Amino acid sequence: MKHWNYLWIAFGVFVADHLTKAIIVTRFSAETSIPVIPGFFRLVRVQNRGIAFGMFSDSASPLASTILILISAAAILMVGWLLWQNPPSAKLACAGLELILGGAAGNLLDRLMRGHVVDFLEFYVGSYRWPAFNVADSAICVGAAILLWDLLIPHPARHREA
Repeated sequence: MKHWNYLWIAFGVFVADHLTKAIIVTRFSAETSIPVIPGFFRLVRVQNRGIAFGMFSDSASPLASTILILISAAAILMVGWLLWQNPPSAKLACAGLELILGGAAGNLLDRLMRGHVVDFLEFYVGSYRWPAFNVADSAICVGAAILLWDLLIPHPARHREA
């Protein structure tokens, strides 16, 4: 039963992602740009047909969306399996996996419902800009960073000799 507790963070990310995307879709047009911190951060509405940060969004292949959906579903299954295999004591690794799971599920549902992912957070300085992203993308990146941190910090149980 303890494994089901792992899903709360993933569920929270999923809900936050879709609530924010719903607000953007209902209130923003493709031309909307609202400066939050002038010269650094603004809210926009971008339809991302590619993967993270708009990579491959210009693909003309009709199979691209289907392939991305299949890859996303496989990634969700793999992360879910990894999460289930972790002992409850591996709290840091579990938190990272939960963030990744919630973010991947949020973007997958977007692709299934809309055929693209809605991105809306854009950072920029002058003419240099970071590609727009969303809550799900942020959760995936933070989750990956947590997993990397967990791998790099020493754990006494990992270093015991047999």
